[in-house]
Amino acid sequence: MSDDSTTQCLLFPEIFPKPVVAQFDQREGSSDGGALLLKAADGHYRLVEELTACLQDQRQAGKVDHTLQDLVAQRVFSIACGYPDGNDSARLGSDPIHKLLLGRDPIEGLDLASQPTVSRFENAVGVKELYRMGETLAQSVIRRHAKRLRRRVYRVTIDLDPTDDPTHGAQQLSFFNGHYDSWCYLPVMGFISFNEEAEQYLCAAVLRPGNAPAAVGAVGLLRRLIRILRGHFPGVTIRVRLDGGFASPAVLEFLDAQTKLEYVVAMAKNAVLKRVAAPGIDRARKLSESSGKTEHIYGEVDYAAGKWLHRRRLVIKAEVVRAPEKDPKDNPRFVITNMTQSPQWIYEQVYCQRGDIENRIKELHDLEIDRTSCTSFWANQFRVLLTAAAYVLMQELRLRAAGTACARAQVLTLRERLLKLGARVVVSVRRWVIHLPTSFPFLPAFRLIACRLGAQSG
Repeated sequence: MSDDSTTQCLLFPEIFPKPVVAQFDQREGSSDGGALLLKAADGHYRLVEELTACLQDQRQAGKVDHTLQDLVAQRVFSIACGYPDGNDSARLGSDPIHKLLLGRDPIEGLDLASQPTVSRFENAVGVKELYRMGETLAQSVIRRHAKRLRRRVYRVTIDLDPTDDPTHGAQQLSFFNGHYDSWCYLPVMGFISFNEEAEQYLCAAVLRPGNAPAAVGAVGLLRRLIRILRGHFPGVTIRVRLDGGFASPAVLEFLDAQTKLEYVVAMAKNAVLKRVAAPGIDRARKLSESSGKTEHIYGEVDYAAGKWLHRRRLVIKAEVVRAPEKDPKDNPRFVITNMTQSPQWIYEQVYCQRGDIENRIKELHDLEIDRTSCTSFWANQFRVLLTAAAYVLMQELRLRAAGTACARAQVLTLRERLLKLGARVVVSVRRWVIHLPTSFPFLPAFRLIACRLGAQSG
């Protein structure tokens, strides 16, 4: 038997009261029956259509079987369903649900694009097209939530955070990074949140070389997001939260020049800052010795690094960490800010709240946003944007799941509960019928989400 052959029948003769035969003979069947929700979510966003509008089709019209919109939709929906690689196209080619997601007849319609077609597509996208796609992604997300909140927004928070994307081949601009101790890319992700909402919505995903300093591209990305936000929410207060890698003079000067903008930017410790924090560390150490617990003291100082043009407010958290069977450890933390509230409130209620962004980035890795195995850097950037689009649709499903058991589920859990659903497709003259199992344990959540996305009870 060859490696690519499929076993059509399996027999379990002894583990049940009667012999059990498992036959892989449902040509009208699919394991992604719940992916209909993705199509419905995209119908509200129109994300696939808008991303496709950024692309130029240079192919000969007479030789085209798959439109650019079909190719974008195929990749976005496949990634959301757990098929991140172009090679997965060979396994999904005749899947009736994935054909249906492209608007094709699920049984008689043309199969999905093959792996070679997908590879040519990913490698044909140019730099200008990628820039337009990045801006379109941000525009779509911000416009969606402006409509959802009916513009009743008093504060929008922007979070940027870099992450590592290990590489294992000869990808362009893959370099060794000492901090992560690997050859990698260093993509930066941008998220926005509104008012006091906990959810952080992905709105930007930019791939960068593996040796790029953390602040590279930050000013351009912030300028783009702020411009779009001002267009949809005139007069709104914008709050920017960044980790220590972004504390460069250029970023801080840009933030200072903006109107109605608050910022909190972490700063890495250095010898001068350690001396500044020393009195607070001494007090925290005495408190820790008395209580036997971790203690911290907050303070502030006007500080100017050597390359800064002027002094800025620096919030200090002087902390002594105490753990069982370990020596106490000094742990000073520093945050640059233009906010006027107390140091403790700024650190605990503003800066620390950005910690949940790590969960969002973990979800992106779960969707395999790091599947950047193309040789071309720009083809890998295109893959990153396609994965970001898939994640945006998954976030839309989570938003529509409010009040259900899926309301705070991670994207992998959403996929398992809502998308990975056995289905059988039946085609008649008048309609396509998707038969789903009656024993589906998350049927109430599925039905509610579907209705919120425009489905009608029949």
